[in-house]
Amino acid sequence: MADRITVIGWDGTPLTQAAAGALAAATLVAGAGYQLAALPVPERAERIGLADLRAAARRLADHRGTAVVVAEGDPGFFGVVRTLRSPEYGLELEVLPAVSSVAAAFARAGMPWEDAQVVSAHGGRLRRAANVCRAHPKVAVLTTADAGPSELALMLRGVPRTFVVCEALGTPEEDVTVLTSERVPDHDWRDPSVVLVIGNVPPAEAAAGWLAGKPLDHPGQQRGWALPNRAYAGADADTRRPRALPPHVRALALARLAPTPGDLLWTVGAGDGALAVEAARFGAAVVAVEAEPADCVRITANARKAGVEIETATGTGPDVLGALPEPDAVAVEHGGPAMVRAVVARKPERVVAVARSLAEAGETRQILDAAGYRTDGLLLQSAPLRAEPAGGAGPSFGRGDYTLLIWGEPQD
Repeated sequence: MADRITVIGWDGTPLTQAAAGALAAATLVAGAGYQLAALPVPERAERIGLADLRAAARRLADHRGTAVVVAEGDPGFFGVVRTLRSPEYGLELEVLPAVSSVAAAFARAGMPWEDAQVVSAHGGRLRRAANVCRAHPKVAVLTTADAGPSELALMLRGVPRTFVVCEALGTPEEDVTVLTSERVPDHDWRDPSVVLVIGNVPPAEAAAGWLAGKPLDHPGQQRGWALPNRAYAGADADTRRPRALPPHVRALALARLAPTPGDLLWTVGAGDGALAVEAARFGAAVVAVEAEPADCVRITANARKAGVEIETATGTGPDVLGALPEPDAVAVEHGGPAMVRAVVARKPERVVAVARSLAEAGETRQILDAAGYRTDGLLLQSAPLRAEPAGGAGPSFGRGDYTLLIWGEPQD
C-alpha cells in the first residue's frame, strides 16, 4: 500500500505549508480534473481522477510511494474520507481540511448556519432532500449534475423558498445567484457545490440554539407529543366539526406512521392539525388536507405555535389528492374507505386510517389487503380519570370512548 496518503481539502485559496509540502512530495495525485490542472502537481507524479472513487481507492492501496488525494473543502464532511477509510482498502490517512463548501455558501449569504439542515442529493436522494426543504426553513443541499437547483425547485413547486445557488465555489468561475424558487428552473446551471434553500427564518439577532442542525427554540413551544387537545387552537370548539383524534390515538397513529426527516406525510381530514403538527415535530414534511379554508387557517396557526411548517390543501373528495406530491405515509383521519382507496393508489409505504364502524374497519382492511399491505388494527377504548372528589371516595372515570384504527405496513 502507499507509504503515506494525505487527503487535502482545497477551497480555491493558497495551500497551507503542510498541504503544499505533501503535494510536492507526491508520486500519485488523485483529484478532479480542474484541481489537477490548477494545483502544482509534480510532473513525475501519476494522476488519476475521482469519478470512480472506489476504483481510485483500490489504485491508492496498490501504489508504492506517497499519495495525495485532493477534494473540495472539508473532505470529512460528505466527502471522500468515509469511502477511503473503508476497511477493505486498508488505507491510513492524514486529513488536511479547508473550509467546507457549506460553510463557504452560508458565508457568501452572510447567514449563521448552526440551525441549518445539511442534506445530500447524491445517490438518488433528491426527493428526500426536497422533503427536508419542505419541512425546514434553512437547508443546504449538496447537489449533483442530474439533481441540481432546477430539479430541486420543480419538486418544491408551491412552496415559497429563496434559493442561493453557489456555482464553482472557490474557483475563479465562482458565481452566487439569489432567486425565488419559481425562477430557478428558468436558468441553466453549472454543477454547483451547494444550494441554500431558505424559507421564513428567525431574525439573525434571535437567541442561538445549542444543538447544531436543530431550529431555534420557539417561544411557547410545548415539550412532548400526543398533547391534550386543548393544546391546539380550535380543537373540539365547534361540535358540528369532526372531533380531533384523542391523544392516545395520535400516539399509536404516529408509531405506525413512523415519520422521519426526508419523509412526506399526508394527513387527510386533518381537523385542527394535531396529528399533522406532531408528525412535523418528528422532522417529516407534512401536507394537511381539510375541507374548509377556515380549518386550514387553524392548522397553519397551530403549526406556527409549535414552530413547524405544514402545507395545507383545501378539499373534500379523493380528487384533491391528485395535485399533492408523492407521500411516504398517509393518515386518513376522516374520509372513510373511499379516501383510503384513493390513497393506496398513490402507493405510500404506510397508511393509517380511522374507521367509524366495524363495517368500515372491515372494508378498509380489505382495501389495504388488496393493495398488498400487511394490515392490522386496534379498537382503542378509553375513559378520562376524574379528580378525586372531596371526602376521599377514590378516583372515578368519566364517560368512555372508543376509536377504531386500521393500518397497513410493508410486507416483511
